[in-house]
Amino acid sequence: MHQSGATWLDAILPLLAMRWRNRFAHYNKRNIVTFSGKIAMSTIAIILQRAGQRDAALPYAGAVTPQEAYELLQADPQVKLIDVRTNAERDWVGRVIVPDSQHGAVQWSTYPGGAPNPDFVAQLEALAAKDQVLLFLCRSGVRSRHAAKLATQAGYTQCYDILEGFEGDKDADGHRKSVGGWCRAGLPWVGA
Repeated sequence: MHQSGATWLDAILPLLAMRWRNRFAHYNKRNIVTFSGKIAMSTIAIILQRAGQRDAALPYAGAVTPQEAYELLQADPQVKLIDVRTNAERDWVGRVIVPDSQHGAVQWSTYPGGAPNPDFVAQLEALAAKDQVLLFLCRSGVRSRHAAKLATQAGYTQCYDILEGFEGDKDADGHRKSVGGWCRAGLPWVGA
């Protein structure tokens, strides 16, 4: 299992907030620390801001790298990863290791046959709140984009695509898990 180190900002903000709580600082639930009107954003806010700036034309909130997705999941127990791969892909290829409370599975297309899942939005509604940060994951980052777009159209306000997906693109030999994606990033997963 690979875990990234905390940034200096992550380490110092809570300490400053405790030290100056009654003077100039306020550490709020959204992980923002304000000092005399100046705002310093924590890792969560920085990642979400960067995600929204990657492509302003996206029809959803933004796109995160696999590493950023993992950092968000580690930093906030309310963030939820929505795996839109088929049940067969999760069973035979593998799945991310995150707490069950932060993992949801809603197939974008069904197996076998690959037909679009007509109940996608209804199944998502059973798993997540409309204002919850949702990180959509598929094999290589294509279905997750479509899922983030549809969820946004259904009223979800914090939909993010996980770039590169679980397995990433194929390498020169036609194999996955070696070019990009959650697995290649060395993030925790289990399976084949």
